[in-house]
Amino acid sequence: MNKNRLLTFTVLMAITVTMFAQGAMNIKINEVMTINTMSIQDEYGKHPAWVELVNTSHSTYNIRNMFITTNRDVLNPNMSVQERIKRMSMIPNTTASTELSALQHIVFFLGSNPTCSPKHLSATVDTTKAVWIGLYDGNATELIDSVTVPKLSANTSYARSTDGAATWVVKTPDAVTPDASNLLQATESKTDKLKRDDPHGIGISIMCMGIVFLCLALLYVFFLTFGWIADRRNRIAATQPIKPVVLTAKKIEKVRQVTTNILQDGFETRGRDKEIYIAVISMALKQYADDVHDVESGIISIKPHQTEWGAHNQFFSHNI
Repeated sequence: MNKNRLLTFTVLMAITVTMFAQGAMNIKINEVMTINTMSIQDEYGKHPAWVELVNTSHSTYNIRNMFITTNRDVLNPNMSVQERIKRMSMIPNTTASTELSALQHIVFFLGSNPTCSPKHLSATVDTTKAVWIGLYDGNATELIDSVTVPKLSANTSYARSTDGAATWVVKTPDAVTPDASNLLQATESKTDKLKRDDPHGIGISIMCMGIVFLCLALLYVFFLTFGWIADRRNRIAATQPIKPVVLTAKKIEKVRQVTTNILQDGFETRGRDKEIYIAVISMALKQYADDVHDVESGIISIKPHQTEWGAHNQFFSHNI
């Protein structure tokens, strides 16, 4: 069980070291200037020699604790790590600028005092002869990149033809590009740069056509939206105002009918329809026709009462 754990730990460590080593191999020495009299300045206004590094990968890598040296003695395989470190200048980890993103550049000043700033390294430069520069990983054992810079005249640089390329060229003072892509030429205009990058005009044609189609698409969306809003407003204006008008007309017609009834039937009826009275009268006539009324018993309940009318009648008949 312990053997399996040890084997797993060893494999993981090997994979980790390999990944870091592969990331470090993407860091390249990109441009070097050994005699600087009018190129870039440091924070103190001086013109020291400088070396530019570039991250050629499309991922971020931190170069802190890597080493830069101009001493060829470190190439001795029998030299101990401690002795090798004494002949190197370590890139400090006290600045965030060592975190290089994809295709990013960074410039370090050579032959300077590291206490001036994190970008000042103590690696010396002999301007009278060719200079070898080596970049070592943080273990001070693995050589990541190196270049032998020929003797240069003032303000010229030795640089890769493009970032990370295998070929090197000597750049004139007007073409030096510290902390920028080596493909860029400082003196060329934007038109010249465009001609160099796109000699056949294919890229600019595609870009122009894309802009035109994009503008047409935006116009189409704009007018489509505007037309939909206008149509919506027309529909609302055509439907909603009619409803109040119809209701008002109905109310006016109802008032007219009631007023007409009041004028015809009088104010006592208050505009009520005659049909109600006609219905009541019809029911009464129906009851009368059907002899639906109080039924008498046929017995006279009046008691006879004697009066003198009978005597008077006899008197009148006797005289006649």
